Amino acid sequence: QVQLAESGGGSVQAGHSLKLSCVASGNTSSRRVLAWFRQAPGKEREGVASLSDFGGITSYADSVKGRFTISRDWNTVYLQMNDLKPEDTAMYFCAAGFNGVTSLFESDYNYWGQGTQVTVSS
Repeated sequence: QVQLAESGGGSVQAGHSLKLSCVASGNTSSRRVLAWFRQAPGKEREGVASLSDFGGITSYADSVKGRFTISRDWNTVYLQMNDLKPEDTAMYFCAAGFNGVTSLFESDYNYWGQGTQVTVSS
């Protein structure tokens, strides 16, 4: 079992930054991949960024490349979000998978956090 707890969401103006954190507790594995997803009202959940424990391989959605950075410090995964835009407004979820693949597909992740809200105003 894995437990995930996100924090760091909030309301900011466009162009500003936020840093999300997610503490992962429970089982670990060299094949663990931690990721961030988001879901805006009325839209499907989408993958934002992922990071593998082994090799530190990352993957980013095109919409956030160059603005968001995923990183990890032991069992905490971060999402640094710079130059935020109104379209980044969403509930952000942390997820953990154990297939060793840094994908952005929901089906590759087995465990999910409760989410933290990010709201960006113009």
